[in-house]
Amino acid sequence: MTPTTAAATPARTFRPHRDDVLLAVFSVLAGLALWSLGIYSTNNRHFLPPWAALVPLLVLGPMELLRRTAPRVTLVVGTVGVIADQFTVGNLGTVLIFTDLMYAAVVYGKPAMARRLPITTGLVTVTVTITAVAWLRTPQSLMIGVITGIVCFGPALTGATLRNHREAAEAARLRAEQTALLAEMDRSQAVVAERARMARELHDMVANHLSAIAIHSTAALSIDSPATSREALGVIRENSVQGLAEMRRLIGLLRDAGAEQEAVATPSLDGLDALVEQARAGGAASGLDFVLHDDRPPGEPLPAPVELAGYRIVQESLTNALKHAAPGTVRVRVTRADGLLGVRVESPYGDRPGPRAPGSGAGLIGMRERTELLGGEFSAGRTGSLWLVRAELPAEEKAVTG
Repeated sequence: MTPTTAAATPARTFRPHRDDVLLAVFSVLAGLALWSLGIYSTNNRHFLPPWAALVPLLVLGPMELLRRTAPRVTLVVGTVGVIADQFTVGNLGTVLIFTDLMYAAVVYGKPAMARRLPITTGLVTVTVTITAVAWLRTPQSLMIGVITGIVCFGPALTGATLRNHREAAEAARLRAEQTALLAEMDRSQAVVAERARMARELHDMVANHLSAIAIHSTAALSIDSPATSREALGVIRENSVQGLAEMRRLIGLLRDAGAEQEAVATPSLDGLDALVEQARAGGAASGLDFVLHDDRPPGEPLPAPVELAGYRIVQESLTNALKHAAPGTVRVRVTRADGLLGVRVESPYGDRPGPRAPGSGAGLIGMRERTELLGGEFSAGRTGSLWLVRAELPAEEKAVTG
């Protein structure tokens, strides 16, 4: 490493917390004041001169600066220092520093050490109490165990309680953040699902009209008749205009258009007559006739999603009949009973002469998806000489929205 690089990246310097500096200075000064006034923890120990009580105090005082960053080291040094203090006249400042180092070791230490210290200090307190009582055999010997518990077990238990509260608060905060994140994910998924639904809606609308255009343009090209060509061109123009209008409506919704745009009514089952009439005009050249049986009781509204799904299923079924059905009668029956909206479309099954418009096979998939999204049942397939499309949709609001 070049000198320039070394100068550009200086080594990190240790900076103790401001509170720890104040705590270390105050503890040492308090211990010195007690020693200078001759206030000792005990006066019956004469193993060492009185000034020897200052050595553990001056060693443990700087340990307060490391209580957050190196709690294991400070606890070991503090334990040695408070034991050494017992061989001197004793200093209350040294004992108070040790209690704070024990508390800090539990609060700022590793989880394993924080779990072990309350148990270890509790066992030490019990052991010292039993030993003192067994050795001295005086009621005053119980005070040795009480003091030991106050000095080591009390701070460890207090630190463990505080740490548990902090961890519980942190866990609650994380759960709140996760809940907010899940809510945002649900909102995003709802937006994506709604856009996918609108995309399917756009596909169904445009595909139906384009299929009718393709069928009539094919008929106009294959049949050399001015009247047929004129009729086919009229149907082509009508489907083009309707498809363009519906496509503009959905694109406007996808762009989140403002309220100043003119609202376009959503297709509903009330428009089935016009839909069947349009299919009748388009299928006349192919030998198809369309009949509608609307057996719904009057005056009972349906939820908007059910109305739209029923309309689209009929529309897609009529489009498929124009594409694939053999000459004959296509029957559309709509019923409502027992809380269900029934849609049934029967069309002759067989090979129809003449050209056909290509299909992608997405129509049946779209009808099935619409039905299943509303909690209904859908089936489509050949039954004898007929192709039968059948759907049952829940007609109750609570079933649709629940």
